[in-house]
Amino acid sequence: MNWNKWVRQSHRWLAIAFTVTVIVTFVALAQEEPVVWASYVPLLPLALLLLSGLYMFALPYAKRSGRSAARGR
Repeated sequence: MNWNKWVRQSHRWLAIAFTVTVIVTFVALAQEEPVVWASYVPLLPLALLLLSGLYMFALPYAKRSGRSAARGR
């Protein structure tokens, strides 16, 4: 599996992990005595989603600029 496919696949799994952590956080905060630190649990998958999403967003532009640089533009 090449690098781009690996990033896309991990982005999908991170989205699932983020969704699960948000649901768990809602349940934890809905208790009578909420566990406040549980609100920070979704931040790690969210940060990783941001990084992989930005990579995938920039990928077409990087390919396009590399192609035009090869032509001498």
